[in-house]
Amino acid sequence: MLVSSVSAIAAPSKILFGSCGHQDKAIPIFDAINKEQADLFMFLGDNIYGDTEDMTVLADKYQRLGQKPGFKTLRANTPIIAMWDDHDYGENDAGSEYPKKQQSRKIMLDFWQEPAGSARRTREDGIYTSYTYGEGEQTVKVIMPDLRFNRAPLNHVSAMTYQLERKPAKQGPYSPTTDKNASMLGESQWQWLEQELKSDEKIKIIASSLQLLADFTGWESWANYPADRERLFALIKKHKVNGVIIVSGDTHWGELSKYQQNLDYPLYEMTSSGLTEKWKDVSPNKHRVGDYTHEVNYGDLTIDWQKADPTIRIALKGIKGDEIMHTEFTLSTISPYQ
Repeated sequence: MLVSSVSAIAAPSKILFGSCGHQDKAIPIFDAINKEQADLFMFLGDNIYGDTEDMTVLADKYQRLGQKPGFKTLRANTPIIAMWDDHDYGENDAGSEYPKKQQSRKIMLDFWQEPAGSARRTREDGIYTSYTYGEGEQTVKVIMPDLRFNRAPLNHVSAMTYQLERKPAKQGPYSPTTDKNASMLGESQWQWLEQELKSDEKIKIIASSLQLLADFTGWESWANYPADRERLFALIKKHKVNGVIIVSGDTHWGELSKYQQNLDYPLYEMTSSGLTEKWKDVSPNKHRVGDYTHEVNYGDLTIDWQKADPTIRIALKGIKGDEIMHTEFTLSTISPYQ
């Protein structure tokens, strides 16, 4: 079994995250992010807008991000981990069929300074990974699935249906697959993920490039692969996995979702998108808590380890670091299993 990456740093108290930053735009939100002096920053995907099969072009776009002063400051002062989504993978809404995924993998991992011997460089089925921080009663695992490398084809509606029905309803052109064997992850990654969930860290953050809890938006999300989504929920129950929290990107809007259908504790998901990108036609989401934001934003997951029952606060913050929305709960409320 491939082992997780284990970090020497203590359990983080402040984890920031974000997605959807365009390398050809100014990214002033980095100034607010850098003032936070976080213990960790997670890039959740669409970290550049590559959208090419020309690997010279792709590499150049990464370098444009790398030259941003705010990014340089972040890299110099804050540990960074990263997963790709479609645009940095190489093509809008692309999956396993993308022809340059091996070359794109090398460029991506080189940019994010992945160690030469990392399993992410050589796995046959993607760059999924996890990171473990802390020890004893103060432990956090970050699980980063790869939702691109193995992903089965999307199920499209017709162009006419999109224009007449979906677009007016602020929904995208995709529908849940009817193929029960279709998966975003693939079986090998599922076996890995199951083992990751069974370990005993107090908090497990699933850092997903796509929204997980939203039932249906018509855009890319876990809901388009219902067997994947239900399998994850079933594994949490089967293995009595405490402390799962979800963060996600991709949408070009930010929101908080809460889900507890047939689960033993509520799952919270904070979607942070984007660092530069905005989308005004926000899709319906019956699991949304409160309002959404379509202004630029980043996420803040703060853990107060000093309390006997640690408090977890997840927030979205705006371009100047001002708080847009938040939720707060204790670790015990998401840890029902003995």
